[in-house]
Formats: sequence, C-alpha cells, structure tokens
Amino acid sequence: MKLSKRHLATGAAFVSAMIVTGVGIAAWIVYEPAFSEIARPSPSSFDRGIVAKGEQLATVGDCIVCHTAPNGAPFAGARALPTPFGTLFSDNITPDEKTGIGTWSLAAFSRAMRQGVGRDGSHLYPALPYEHFTHVSDDDLEAIYAFLMTRQPVSQQAPENRLLPGLGFRPLLAGWKLLFLKQTEFKPQTSESAEWNRGKYLVDGLAHCGGCHTPRNLAGGEERAREFAGGVAEGWNAPPLNEANPSAATWNVDSLVAYLKTGSDRGHSAAGGPMAPVSEGLSRLNDADVRAIAAYIDSRMHPSREAVATAVTVVAATDNRPAAAAAHPEADLLFEGACSGCHAPRAPMNVNGRPILTTATDLRADDPRNAVQTLLQGGAQSADKGAYMPSFSSTMTDRQLADVLAYARARFTDKPAWPDLEATVGDIRKENAE
Repeated sequence: MKLSKRHLATGAAFVSAMIVTGVGIAAWIVYEPAFSEIARPSPSSFDRGIVAKGEQLATVGDCIVCHTAPNGAPFAGARALPTPFGTLFSDNITPDEKTGIGTWSLAAFSRAMRQGVGRDGSHLYPALPYEHFTHVSDDDLEAIYAFLMTRQPVSQQAPENRLLPGLGFRPLLAGWKLLFLKQTEFKPQTSESAEWNRGKYLVDGLAHCGGCHTPRNLAGGEERAREFAGGVAEGWNAPPLNEANPSAATWNVDSLVAYLKTGSDRGHSAAGGPMAPVSEGLSRLNDADVRAIAAYIDSRMHPSREAVATAVTVVAATDNRPAAAAAHPEADLLFEGACSGCHAPRAPMNVNGRPILTTATDLRADDPRNAVQTLLQGGAQSADKGAYMPSFSSTMTDRQLADVLAYARARFTDKPAWPDLEATVGDIRKENAE
C-alpha cells in the first residue's frame, strides 16, 4: 500500500511529537534547581548540644572515613573511592566557602543527603549512600549539618573522577535514581523493642550497613530482595548479616558489641579491610547506640530469636601442627619466623585474650579472599590500639603467601584446603595494584 504525502506528514509529525515529549520527560527527570548560596554561618550560631548530637550521628555514618584522604585534613575530601565503574574522589564537606559546603543551606544539605543532588543542582554519585539516608529524620540531618558547619574550614579541591567513558555525564544518574532510589521514611515497628527499632533506624539509615553487606546488580544498585546477603567492598568480602552468615551460630549481642566497639572479638578475630575504620569510628559512639545496632543485627542473624552461646564455647581450639608441618614444611618455618610471635597458641597476645586463629572467621571461610587480603594489606589497629598486623605483600611471593595460608588453615581449622590458592593470591595482588 502506497502512503500519501498527507499520511507521511502525519506520521512524521507524530514521531516528532513523541521525540519532543520524550525529551521533555527526560529533562523533567534530570533537572534539579540550584539552591541559593548563603553566607557561611558562624560556629557560635549552632547550639552546642545539637553539635554534640551531630558528632555522634556523623560517627555512625562514618563520614570522616570516606571524606578524609590518607594523611589529609578531616572531612576535606579527595579520598579515592574505587568502584567497578572507575575511581571517584570524595567531596570536601568542611565549611570552606569555595571548595566545601560553607555556602550550603540546611535545605541544600538535606537534599544532597536524601536525593543525591548538590547545591548547584548537579546529580551526585551514589558513593554517597543517599538511598540509605532517606531514612534519616529531619532533626538528625540538622544535627549533622550543625556538626559539619562547625568544623575547621579547609580549602581543598577534589581531583577529577576517573570513570569509565560516558559515566562522567552526571544526568545519567537521574535514571539510576529512578530505578534504585526509594524515598522512604523510617517507620518503627510497634511489635519490637525501642532498642531494636533504634538499631534498625541506625543500620538502615546513617550506618548504611547494606551498602557493603547487600549484593549489588550490574548497575550498582542494591538487590533489595537479598538484603544483608553479603557483598564486596574495596576488594574484601563483606559477609552476610543475616542467617546466611557462616558464623551466625557463634555471634550474639555481646560478641557483636565487642567487635563493633573494639574491632575485635575473641571468637571471631579482628576487623580488617574497610571494616577496620568502621569499628575505629564506633569506638567513639555511645554504648547504647552500639548495643542497639548489635541487637538489630543479631535479630537478622537469628530470626527465631533463640539465645546463642558465647562464641568461644562453640569453636574449640585446634592445633594440628605436626600434620600441617609435614604437608607444608617451608610454611612451618615461615610461620615460626613471621607469625608465631602473635599467633602461636601460647603467644602473649593469645594468652591475654586476643582472638586465636582457630576462631578466625576469615581462616575458616569457604572463600580465601579476606585471608589473602589480610596478608597482602596487613591489619589496621583496633580501637584499643592493641592489634596490628604488618603487610607481607613485599616480603613474600605468591607461592609463599599461599603456602602460609594453606599451612594455617590445615593447622588451626578442620576445614578442607582451598583450591588454586597461589593463583588466587596472584589475582588479588593484581587487583590491589590496579
């Protein structure tokens, strides 16, 4: 059938109208107005009690970790944040007027926290976990704002982000938010205790635990249907925080409190990787909030709410040195020279109550990633400054590291050997160098 010119013109007009409509809808989704600049508020204009409250809330959110570069000024940004899509650099959140948030109003700050939009209307990358901060109350955001606006202003511009081609086009983030940003307020559950509700409010909101401990899809959005099923953060496995946690039977509220507050628990070992600075920050948080967080996480690990025995009574101490040394003679010597001063069964650290290798979650895990990272990157100090482990990345080869790990697993656990361990060490070492 041959179309007339009138039909062709009508069709062209319809297509044009659809394109214009689509562009208009896209522009409506993308556009966010800029907020006017304000004169930087005087620190004395903020109530001291609100500032103190904000300091505790910022501690829960671990703001200082992401927004402080190594050896940099607190909250001045420029910290590299590696992601599967490239490297982002954190923003300066000191009250500097040119490079920080000194000219931001409370309304602009609240919009950034909940909607991921800067004062100038630009879309912010979800390295700022605004999909969690939607749960935070107005009063708490005001307190955090007061705390940040009373910090020392620092003039420091973050480096340009280094992202995959095309991903530096910020309007694309509007589409990401359309898919993954749900504006939901926290609603207490009347059937639960005040402590449980406080813990859920902190875990789901400012603490943004799901940001690491929930799997993400290919677009970087959290898989809500698999909340707390475990994830990956900065090259480390973030274990599940629900009943799927392989050590759930050895966690209880008290052991979680100890781990969160001090970075160490006798039945599980010390916090490492990105969890180490989290526990360092929580060491400054009030005990009631730490216990509330622990109570909520415990309820997710044990949905039936059955009491759980103390961890060290569940996992018995193990030392199979003769068999391990026979299978790994070189590693036995390496362990004696580099590790036994802290990790031998009668070492002072173990005798004085520090975690023993038998109960080390990473050594008992099915996946050796975190154990490998511990040897490659070392372990940060815990909150009580009593636990430190050096990196062996430059002093041991892939083969030696794999041999030591295989030896330790054979000596101190009843778990089967990890397969292809030397290749795994090499792969993770390459990841760390990228």
